[in-house]
Amino acid sequence: MCTNIATKTKITGSAKSGEGWNRVDEATIGYDHATHTWVEHTVRLDFWDSRRPDADHIAVELDLASGRALLQRLEEVLDAAEHSGQK
Repeated sequence: MCTNIATKTKITGSAKSGEGWNRVDEATIGYDHATHTWVEHTVRLDFWDSRRPDADHIAVELDLASGRALLQRLEEVLDAAEHSGQK
């Protein structure tokens, strides 16, 4: 059964695809049937440049445990970055 769990957010960054480094300004985060990962459902991260909807998207599928581990490590890095005094 499809979950239809998804949200979209504006971002500022870049991502590397087969075309090389590209600007990305939107991301979708969702949870639904896996496309390429050998589990039933995955957390999906999809990044793209909204000015180039036909360009390559950069997508990642993770099982739930990997998604939680990534989130935890991301929070640790963000906390360390904020405390470093660098902007």
